[in-house]
Amino acid sequence: MKDNKLILGIETSCDETAAAIVNDKREILSNLVLSQLKEHEEFGGVVPEIAARSHLENLNTLIRAAMKDANLSFDGLDGVAATCGPGLIGGVIVGLMTAKSICLVHDKPLLAVNHLEAHALTPRLTGGISFPYLVLLVSGGHTQLLLAHGVGKYERIGTTIDDALGEAFDKTAKLLGLGFPGGPAVEQAAKTGNGKRFKFPRPLSGRKELHFSFSGLKTALRYAAQEIQPLSDSDVADLCASFQEAVVDVITDRVGRALETYGGDKNLPLVVAGGVAANQRLRQAITQCAAAHNSELIMPPPELCTDNGAMIAWAGAERLALGLSDPLDFGPKARWPLDPDAVRAPGAGVKA
Repeated sequence: MKDNKLILGIETSCDETAAAIVNDKREILSNLVLSQLKEHEEFGGVVPEIAARSHLENLNTLIRAAMKDANLSFDGLDGVAATCGPGLIGGVIVGLMTAKSICLVHDKPLLAVNHLEAHALTPRLTGGISFPYLVLLVSGGHTQLLLAHGVGKYERIGTTIDDALGEAFDKTAKLLGLGFPGGPAVEQAAKTGNGKRFKFPRPLSGRKELHFSFSGLKTALRYAAQEIQPLSDSDVADLCASFQEAVVDVITDRVGRALETYGGDKNLPLVVAGGVAANQRLRQAITQCAAAHNSELIMPPPELCTDNGAMIAWAGAERLALGLSDPLDFGPKARWPLDPDAVRAPGAGVKA
């Protein structure tokens, strides 16, 4: 029996077209990501139709390049993993249909991957962490605290009741005229700012439940910006720094309470995943928080926090190792919660 399973991973859930080859020995043989930043920049956000068209135009070429980088033919694959949700449905369809075509032509198993689970499993690719562990998932569309009990087995213990953290960063950047994508732009501006100048709220901090809220923080920033118009460069920097410090305080409060509640004698490791986990100020603060609670902290390198094909391929490898695969009529999912049985948080919208 072949002892080195090779998986092609395809990611098209938002505005990055990605393809990668990963084996079950935790080796990344190729990992290519094509950004659509220029296509969406003038609109100040991702346009779903443009994203889907770009995936369609570029995915096949990217897959061929990833296969070439790994010195691999399709016959050498043991499975094809594709993001099947959640995400922008047009893009998800492009990736899923491409994966199905490869599987059909080359008689390979399809591995339908939940994009959120791929983020949550990335530390098992980079460090081989064992279950169970606590996950802070922070991305453009989701902000959640989860207990990871196993592949496909997640317990959601906290979620945002309004904006996701990445969404709040993007809206802040747009309000301040910093362009798209918002997260890196706000982080860069904050580096020269005074994070204590503006006294922004810390929504839900100190509360027993582990939910998040960022809408009020975003509104407070808008009011503060309106009061001091016209904004100088230093004003913008101070607003960004103050916003970022408020975010850091909220996240560390929620994570610290989760570690106190669920860590205890178990010493659960803490995993931080998702695109916002690339923010260096947030990484620094969470490192200090985990150390204060004697918790092992695992954060993938920034390039594996943002959307990529390697995490999809690895999630597929995890499924294949358990003997799991999916039928070729598996459908795309715009929404696909990791814990479908979680009770909706009070006041939360549909994304939560």
